[in-house]
Amino acid sequence: MAGAGRCRLRALNALARGRLDLGKVARWWPDILRLVGSIYTSAVNPYDVVRMLQRDGRPTAMGEAINTYGRIFKSLHVLALIDDEGMRRGIKGIRNLQEGRHDLAQKVFHGRKSQVFQRYYEGMADQLGALGIVLNCLVLWNTVYIDDALRQLRAQGYPVLDDDVARLNPSIRRHINVHGRYSFQRPQLGGGRRRR
Repeated sequence: MAGAGRCRLRALNALARGRLDLGKVARWWPDILRLVGSIYTSAVNPYDVVRMLQRDGRPTAMGEAINTYGRIFKSLHVLALIDDEGMRRGIKGIRNLQEGRHDLAQKVFHGRKSQVFQRYYEGMADQLGALGIVLNCLVLWNTVYIDDALRQLRAQGYPVLDDDVARLNPSIRRHINVHGRYSFQRPQLGGGRRRR
């Protein structure tokens, strides 16, 4: 087991590009805290912050110190990701949900090659906002009917495992017909019945 750990560390050594200069962060720490306080209280203009941290497209000494400070947390995150299989699985699950929602959006927003063709920012924002509302409605619809199906399976005595339920994605789309007739009339279902 120890040999496998050493091999992994050797592989990481090949990927590492140097050491973080923590002394640089320590030297600029009081100024960094003052800058954060100034941003938080809106005492400084964002333009002035950018000018303070960059000159001629290159970071100033204080900008480099802030970059180094940020790399500390990035390095810790990457090391935790390498070491923790549960964390990797969780991130993959979230990514799969996002990709499912993106695929659903592509199916719904199929006209004009899924591109926004509004001339003004407000028009684009309206179009994307409407798409978001439609996606949320579809996800809600799917969630309600998935829940009904699971409840019915359990009532009929089928074994429904929690691990399987956790993998269900409410962004399913095969049953959605984006070409066809649309009715915006509220159906007369009554009695809490669902559409079948």
